[in-house]
Amino acid sequence: MNILSVSAAFTTDNVTETRDFYVRHFGARVTFDCGWYVNLEFGDPCATLQFMSPRQPEHRLSSGEGLIYNFAVDNVDREHERLKLEGLEVVVPLEDHPWGDRGFAVLDPNGISLYLYSEREPDGEFRQYYR
Repeated sequence: MNILSVSAAFTTDNVTETRDFYVRHFGARVTFDCGWYVNLEFGDPCATLQFMSPRQPEHRLSSGEGLIYNFAVDNVDREHERLKLEGLEVVVPLEDHPWGDRGFAVLDPNGISLYLYSEREPDGEFRQYYR
């Protein structure tokens, strides 16, 4: 099998609000938007997220509970300050972690935890797990 890409579409009744949130706070580029489905691109090379309104009986609304999107950034301290100034509530405080990052988290309109981090040298106990 030659997999060219993998993505997951999060089902929500808040497609427009979600799109606007990621455009405003994360600089997302909207590459497709038909009202009930939106494709967002981030960074270069790009990463993508998709959000959609349920269209079929088997498309149930997703709960953001337990879901974490990780965003690697070049300067997590700067992003922490910027997002706080933009009014987002920090739900996981900015701190260094022994597994090799410095990060914090905010929530998107669906309750998805958005973990922003910059890599750091891991502590000795975690170094062995990197390949």
